[in-house]
Amino acid sequence: MKCIVGLGNPGKKYEKTRHNAGFMVIDELLNRHGWELNKKKFNGKYAIEQLEGEKVALLKPQTYMNLSGQSIRPLIDYYGMDPEDVLVIYDDLDLPAGKIRLRQKGGHGGHNGIRSTIDHLGTKEFKRIRIGVGRPTNAMSIIDYVLGSFSKEEQERVDGSIQQAADACEAWIGESFPVVMNKFNA
Repeated sequence: MKCIVGLGNPGKKYEKTRHNAGFMVIDELLNRHGWELNKKKFNGKYAIEQLEGEKVALLKPQTYMNLSGQSIRPLIDYYGMDPEDVLVIYDDLDLPAGKIRLRQKGGHGGHNGIRSTIDHLGTKEFKRIRIGVGRPTNAMSIIDYVLGSFSKEEQERVDGSIQQAADACEAWIGESFPVVMNKFNA
């Protein structure tokens, strides 16, 4: 069984913000397959589905970004998954809007949702898809920037990266992550 986690903040107020890029990828997967997050438990909304003969959990933590690990850990424990079976999708300031980058492991890079995930999983050994949101080009604070909406131009580029990230999630179900990384990081 595999687990795909999109990081973000719950509620209408945050729906279309840069910080919710992970939620947007989960939404794309749900739309593609006609699924819905029909379970509420473990401080999250999730679904258990089948894709290419593999059981997959799709999770949107409802803890707010900085406490994401509090939702991920109990879900994977309940379903008997290892951190290596987890793919976390999140926004990244260091990538331009429209770019994605897959990694097999790593540090938190200053991202509090990933910091919480590392703390609660007790390891850095989980897969990631970083969705580029760029950095503010003016004096706007990082917090205001990630909690702000995309410009029209950014949104067009980000829509493409959301599609790409969803494609990568689907590819991971049937292929090894290094193969998927080579394909999508090229």
